Amino acid sequence: MDEVKVVVAHSERATLRVGDVFLKVDADQARIDVEVEAMSLAPVPTSQVLWRKPPVLATAALPGTTLGRLGGPSTGSPAAWAAAGAAIRKLHDAPLPLRPGRAGRSIDELTRELDDECELLVTNGVLPADLVTRNRQVAEAALRPWTPAFTHGDLQIAHVFVDGDEVTGIIDWSEAGRGDALYDLATFTLGHEEHLDDVIAGYGTDIDLDVIHAWSSLRSLLAVRSLIAQGFDPFAPGLDARPQLVVDLPRSGSGLPRLD
Repeated sequence: MDEVKVVVAHSERATLRVGDVFLKVDADQARIDVEVEAMSLAPVPTSQVLWRKPPVLATAALPGTTLGRLGGPSTGSPAAWAAAGAAIRKLHDAPLPLRPGRAGRSIDELTRELDDECELLVTNGVLPADLVTRNRQVAEAALRPWTPAFTHGDLQIAHVFVDGDEVTGIIDWSEAGRGDALYDLATFTLGHEEHLDDVIAGYGTDIDLDVIHAWSSLRSLLAVRSLIAQGFDPFAPGLDARPQLVVDLPRSGSGLPRLD
């Protein structure tokens, strides 16, 4: 009998693997609707939907391996990163889906969320005030009008599969929709900035590096408290909460603050 492996589990959803089948359990059926629709529209390889019986979505495993994982090293070659960049560009150039995605929140909404979160980070002593201030300044560049694109919305490297130098598929489309293309690129290279040049080589032109860095800082600031609550050390190199342009952030072993 195949072993049941827990891929990810938290209060909103859980994903299990049984042999070559992934079972995603999600109480929010609207989120599953978004995922199924996005996979049907995306012009890049995705998992095959085997069946759907709420609250479960069953998809087939993809060939190959992921480019890496959160907080870990990348296993992909420069050519594989470039191939991923080309696949992301193909997605961004596709006809727009009807739904707004995570990468398409309004400037006003993002600004309010970011300012509220920065205040909590300082008030609760999660990060030093000067560190929050500097990264908030960097994040400002992301808060500008953008041309909507077909975005994945959660394009971390663990969601991109490659076989050699070929992209075999992209998974987890529940945050997909219309949004800022540079949000996807920032998410994809966060913690692996050394591969940004490879990604751009495959993606092509129209890249504003300041905006990519800004999205990375913004995402980091919004994620740090959640990561701590889930038991992660957000100060370990490569994790989502590592502010992009700051080099003096405390590393693992320095002790995490309490969030009372």
